Amino acid sequence: MLLSMTGYGDAREQAGERVVSAEVRTVNNRYLKVNIRCPDAYAVKESDIERLARRSIARGTVSITLRVDSIAGTGRYRIDHDVIQSYWEQLIAVTDEMQLNPPAGLTDFLMLPGVVVEQDDGEANADEDWPLVERVIGQALGQLDEFRQREGASMRQELAHHCSLVGDQLDQIVERAPGVVVQYRDKLRERVSELLRDTGVGVKDEDLIREVSVFADRCDINEEITRLRSHLEQFAECLGQSESAGRKLEFLCQEMFREVNTIGSKSNDVTIAHAVVEMKGAIEKLREIVQNVE
Repeated sequence: MLLSMTGYGDAREQAGERVVSAEVRTVNNRYLKVNIRCPDAYAVKESDIERLARRSIARGTVSITLRVDSIAGTGRYRIDHDVIQSYWEQLIAVTDEMQLNPPAGLTDFLMLPGVVVEQDDGEANADEDWPLVERVIGQALGQLDEFRQREGASMRQELAHHCSLVGDQLDQIVERAPGVVVQYRDKLRERVSELLRDTGVGVKDEDLIREVSVFADRCDINEEITRLRSHLEQFAECLGQSESAGRKLEFLCQEMFREVNTIGSKSNDVTIAHAVVEMKGAIEKLREIVQNVE
């Protein structure tokens, strides 16, 4: 089962006077990185929150936003008098310097950074609220997991499609490869015979065989074909595993590209060269998709 590294989940629950909401977002990353945003009173629980995330997520950048509100809480937001006074004094200084009229009211100041601040209602208790917080974050992570599974199923179909394209092109190469040496032998015999036609010198079979043997050894791609088939089989097995195997798929894509590149450099045939181009394109698609697989 493949899992996408990109996903979203949220949850919200009320217990008594507490309302807890959590959002979890994930994006692709080579390693696991957990970022947590929560009220200051719950910062002591960040390690526990990260532990929850690591239980269900192996790779990617995870952003968790936790919010805890109190229904009975009053005065949750307040105006910071020192900040707004500092803004006002600076504005007066600027208006005096530019000979402008000062503003008639302070409404616009409320939008400036730091003027309106969120304050603790004095009742937050991280230990007491933890069971509720843990449950809500777990629900958000569960929703995230469902999202990632749906995305992973879609990616699996696309990966299988491009993997099949590589296999089809490889079959064409396997069918074409034996004829490359035969074609080279016939062309070489014809070309040498044409050059020696008026000289009275003939072409010895042993010389022709030696030259063709050198060519056959130089363009032999049987090992590359065998390894590429093995990589394709392993790739298909990974797609059917119960656990997501993004790292292994990335490695297999690198190995497949290496084998295809070697086949292209060894081949001396237009048909095989065209097949190599098609395989490279399909493998690039595989690599793009695999980068988002956990």
